[in-house]
Amino acid sequence: MHPILTRSGRMGPYLAAWLPLAGVMAVLIRLAAGSSWVEAATLAVPLAVVYAFICLAAWYPCKATPLRRATLGQVILTHALAGAISTVLWLFLAVTWASLLETYPPFVGVSERFPRLVLVLLITGLLLYTLAAVFHYLIIAFEDARHAETRELELRLLAREAELKALRAQVDPHFLFNTMNSIASLTTSDARAAREMCLTLAEFLRDSLRLGGRGSIPLADELALADKYLAIERVRFGSRLRIERHVDADSESCEVPPLILQPLVENAVSRGIATLIDGGELHIAAAHTGGRLTVVIENPFDPSTPSSPGAGLGLDNVRARIAATYNDDGRVTVSKEGSRFRVELDLPAEPTSRPGMPGPTGAGS
Repeated sequence: MHPILTRSGRMGPYLAAWLPLAGVMAVLIRLAAGSSWVEAATLAVPLAVVYAFICLAAWYPCKATPLRRATLGQVILTHALAGAISTVLWLFLAVTWASLLETYPPFVGVSERFPRLVLVLLITGLLLYTLAAVFHYLIIAFEDARHAETRELELRLLAREAELKALRAQVDPHFLFNTMNSIASLTTSDARAAREMCLTLAEFLRDSLRLGGRGSIPLADELALADKYLAIERVRFGSRLRIERHVDADSESCEVPPLILQPLVENAVSRGIATLIDGGELHIAAAHTGGRLTVVIENPFDPSTPSSPGAGLGLDNVRARIAATYNDDGRVTVSKEGSRFRVELDLPAEPTSRPGMPGPTGAGS
């Protein structure tokens, strides 16, 4: 919708901006046709107001041919055609207005003088349409900048919300209770393992805070954070939690939003493998092909297990962040086949070389 027509308070200033143009038109009419000032003003002011509304239609050709995507030829051709149609329509209305004025005694002879105005009005109409097109391109640029700023703010808020949700999940009483229980059990049987688990938990929480504050991170860092989480969970589940990874070297250096995999990995464990008596195998795969990064997380689950409160919140958060970051260029696909649950992220990404970056991650663990 047109931003001037859909927002109150904009039409008044827009029409007021045409008043000086109406004065210029009155001067041109007086000079070209030898009209009196009264006749020139009577012709110019209504025509300026009418053309102000006609020029609002320039918004649509401007939207159809954005300067960033359309070629120069497309822009010129589109606006040349739109300007010609607008000017011809305006000339027709001007002829009609002059004919109406002819019926009043003060304006007798205006129709005879009007042909001398045709060229002036034609040139004026084209120039005014050009100004209107430039004006609308400026509005579009302003609206785009405002929307970009809004999207950036939304992205920051979503990122912060994701960080807080991740931290809430990480400090979830059940998570901490089970972890501390495992540590307590290890202190009597394997003090060294208990100490290592405490350190892993501390590193996990610290890295979550550190990575969550960035705009984007390499996939390798995101996977390393997931590894710390899984290392803690494997102490709890033991052989019930098995992990299979297939991550190619190129995908590890691709940038992704921080903490984007953490909710998915956590769901796979807590709402999938944890529901099975014998546990299961968590599959994590990533590949880079043709400028796209594909990350897949797949896990078994018990279809008969009822949904618990909060189920799906992590996945909804991931969807919202992907949409805010990549608009329509990023996709989250969720599928269930029997007792298998699969989440696939398809994102635009290019690998970047990083000194000292770890090599490719193999399969199986």
